[in-house]
Amino acid sequence: MPATSRFFAAPYLLTLMVSLMALFGLWFYIGQPVELADAATPTHKLQCASYTPFDKDQSPFDQPLKLRPERMEADMALLSERFECLRTYSVTGLEELPNMARKYGLKLMVGAWVSRNPADTATEIAGLIKVANAHPDVVQSVIVGNEALLRKEVTAEQLVTLIEQVKAQIKQPVTYADVWEFWLKHPEVAPAVDFITIHLLPYWEDNPAGIESALHEVAEVRKTFGAAYAPKEIFIGETGWPSEGRQRETAVPSLVNQAKFIRGFVALAEENGWRYNLIEAFDQPWKRASEGAVGGYWGLYDANRQDKSVLAGSVSNLPHWPFWLGTSLALFTATLLLAGRPRSTRTALLLPLLAGLGAACIGLFAELSLITSRYVGEWLWAGALIVLNLLVLSQLALTLGQPTGWRGKLSHWLSSKAALWLVLSGFAGAVMMLALVMDARYRSFPSAALLLPAVGYLCWPVSGYRREVALLALLVGAGIAPQLYQETLSNLQAVGWALTCSLLVAALWRSLRTTRRTA
Repeated sequence: MPATSRFFAAPYLLTLMVSLMALFGLWFYIGQPVELADAATPTHKLQCASYTPFDKDQSPFDQPLKLRPERMEADMALLSERFECLRTYSVTGLEELPNMARKYGLKLMVGAWVSRNPADTATEIAGLIKVANAHPDVVQSVIVGNEALLRKEVTAEQLVTLIEQVKAQIKQPVTYADVWEFWLKHPEVAPAVDFITIHLLPYWEDNPAGIESALHEVAEVRKTFGAAYAPKEIFIGETGWPSEGRQRETAVPSLVNQAKFIRGFVALAEENGWRYNLIEAFDQPWKRASEGAVGGYWGLYDANRQDKSVLAGSVSNLPHWPFWLGTSLALFTATLLLAGRPRSTRTALLLPLLAGLGAACIGLFAELSLITSRYVGEWLWAGALIVLNLLVLSQLALTLGQPTGWRGKLSHWLSSKAALWLVLSGFAGAVMMLALVMDARYRSFPSAALLLPAVGYLCWPVSGYRREVALLALLVGAGIAPQLYQETLSNLQAVGWALTCSLLVAALWRSLRTTRRTA
């Protein structure tokens, strides 16, 4: 072995081992299983869960809407193993659902969808009355409208009229369902219903509750309503926690947190004798279009009807973490092979660290993109950012190596475009920062998409495109403070995004100084 190779070997092997251990630790930390007390067992069924009959490729906005009877039949068979009752939100297309529910020993809370369209609402109300009278043994209660006051689609007076219309024509108890604050805002609705149905969703509160305090918040609201409306019964019509999506202050969506909330809530409800309905039976991908990624991941089962381990057994935030570890290791190895021998002792130390950072960032962003991407445009955007990261990683790795032959030609081309890669990174940062400042509620924090170019070009600055770089640095930098103000410092995902953008601004600024010296 040449003396120089032996000289580089020790530092190279040192950081190689550090990077490998860091990659393993990253994915294992995310995916490690957690043991919790079970909420449901084969001999202990839970009360009720929200059910919508859509398959993973369907939406209520599809026209014409064609529900699949075989899907509903299979859903009834699966859910009857864990639940005594299901709550629905509409009667359209669900005419045969009571017969299926009866077959599997399930009761139903049937809902009519109340909207601002009087004709559609009238059709729903007529269907609700018909199904309640046709299946009194299965339909145990009915719900006239879901969060219609929250959406401002009807007035409280109109809602009371609809409730009284239904009560006059059926024998089952009648209620209305809405977020708990709207019962307080519209007290005239409470006397009209047989029992009050409130939604308690700590993640969506104006002041979101973290998982540590979420159950306490739920208990306090439930106790307040129980005292205020006694002797009228209080039914918790929706409660749950998302398994994926963006953090809101201290409220972090994850599979482990979803399991902690659901299992803790069930224990609390059974201890206090509360009636409840969990949201929801299955993940609903279509909700991501209006609520962002988080909207599609409230299910106790995923969209493929696979158990998410929310109710029982050990639970992991990333059950397939070995796949992502393998993907990262493959990219890590490919980066080192592409770079070849390090140029110096310094680059021998830095090359494995760079490869590890790149492999981690690309893996994390790819996994995030699978959760957040909803339509072709978002898939293309995510794909473009992954390609950009691969280009940046390749260019920086070749810079640290001693490329010859085709590697040398590739290195020359990538290095000649390095300023462009930085500008594209800055452009992506500006676009995503603007979105997070102007319309943040349903957007996730894509820190992993920009961390590699931010760190890379801060450490190895490039020059060029001075005006563009200055503008992008201004746009990204200007959004950091307002974005953090909106999210608060308790949102660690937002803090991570702010730090990443700060590094990107520093890289852009250093590029300006490099351009100035070169000129």
